[in-house]
This record gives sequence, structure tokens and C-alpha cells, in this order.
Amino acid sequence: MKVVQEYLNSHLTQPELLEKYSIRGSSSIVNWMRKFGLKEASIRHRNNYTTIMSKGRKKTSQELSLETRVKELEKALEYEKLRTLALDTMIDIAEDKLNISIRKKSGTKQ
Repeated sequence: MKVVQEYLNSHLTQPELLEKYSIRGSSSIVNWMRKFGLKEASIRHRNNYTTIMSKGRKKTSQELSLETRVKELEKALEYEKLRTLALDTMIDIAEDKLNISIRKKSGTKQ
């Protein structure tokens, strides 16, 4: 999709892009354009095709599972941030109310 977008949005020719990205098939870009529903004859409006290409493409099961994993990790990160905030608050309260030095002071020797 990146190569097709670059082809549609730049003045590079197909052979130039094939060489730039080390693509072996001489008709790869044309095949990809067909896959995304683009026609060679209607390249006059090149800038409009990026939205068409992104809407027409379905996500693979691997992409969907990775998105799910990212959401799970973001949720776990948010939980750990709240947990850390709660523990820090608890330590602050204990140090203030009980006059106990809980946190290690910087520069102390062990």
C-alpha cells in the first residue's frame, strides 16, 4: 500500500519504484492497484486514492489480534500507574502520620 500511495502521490514511475524498493515483479504495482480497486486510467486525481485504499482494505486476523493485545497492555499499564500512585500516597501518609522514614534517601550508604 505504501508503494502504491507513493506512486499515486509522486512523479516516480513504476520502474523507478520497483528499483527503489527492490521489488522483483514488474507488474506488482498494477496488481496492487487492482487489489485496492484503483485503475491506471484514472490517476488524474491521485491524492484522493489514499482514503479509498485505507477504507477498502480489511484487517487480517493477525492485525486484529495485535490490536486486541495493544488494548490489553494499555489497560494493564493504566492499572499499574494507578497502583503506583496509590502506593506512593500510602507511603507519604505513613511517613507524615507515623514519622517513619520509609523511602531510602539519596546519597545514603548501605
